Amino acid sequence: MELRELRAFVAAAQELHFGRAADRLYLSTSTMSELIRRLELKLGAPLFIRTTRRVTLTDAGAELLGRAEAILELVDQAAEAVGAVAGGDAGVVRLGLTPPAAPVIAPFLVERFTASRPGMSVEVGRMWLPDLAAALGAGTVDAAITCGGLGVDGPAVTTCALGSEPLLVGLRAGDPLADAESVELEQLSGRALGMHPPHLFPAWNRAQRSILDDACLSPPVAELGDTDLSARRWTRQSEVDWIMLTPSLVDVDERTVVRPVPGRSVPFTLSWPTQSVHRPAVRRFVESSLDGQLPDGWLAPDTEAPG
Repeated sequence: MELRELRAFVAAAQELHFGRAADRLYLSTSTMSELIRRLELKLGAPLFIRTTRRVTLTDAGAELLGRAEAILELVDQAAEAVGAVAGGDAGVVRLGLTPPAAPVIAPFLVERFTASRPGMSVEVGRMWLPDLAAALGAGTVDAAITCGGLGVDGPAVTTCALGSEPLLVGLRAGDPLADAESVELEQLSGRALGMHPPHLFPAWNRAQRSILDDACLSPPVAELGDTDLSARRWTRQSEVDWIMLTPSLVDVDERTVVRPVPGRSVPFTLSWPTQSVHRPAVRRFVESSLDGQLPDGWLAPDTEAPG
């Protein structure tokens, strides 16, 4: 059976008049009759009883009508769904992100994107930085958000700056610098910085190392025993004098004083396989994410933190 034949049959069955059915499908009456005749031959059963006064369905025609209507509805739904995906109005984006992106920037971008495009959905997965880079290269994720850069170079992957969060430092409540409105990193250069080991939070470790390198600082480093990203219990380690934070990561106890670092911020990037922008859903997500809108307190790319 051909869809054209089914459409002709359904129109004729609903109208019970070949002329009106032909007009409805912009066909000639002879073409309509020929399509019905071919369908009856294929099925081996008459579908209509034709008299000079009226057209009625046979039992076989009545049986076929409901099924044909369901088939045509599914075909129309499939065509509509494919058209929506092809036009960028529907689809799924697989987004991978490292833990520092999870509290604020990733939910902000995903919620804004899906709110503006109800037919789109985003599947979010948290990954460690090496796994995220590998997944992006393998095509098992469509886009990646991380801090401090993905570390993947080459034409196969495109990376753009999303924005950055102001850098903060956490100090003990009794620290001599705790009463200052802000703290320069250089003021802490000789004091022990608490950092998670690279294997625990590789993206955050890399971002902190990049900040230290940019400031030309090499403070002594003590490994944090707290496996929480915000390191809220760091003050229990007497060998640690300070930690780095961002507003997204602030979840410290009352023994910690948080202060901003003038002119320093933690950059976040969006990466995607270069070829994947040919997929409308991915292209729409990238365009939405890079349109310049950021959460409150975040800095646009190339904008310096207040100093």
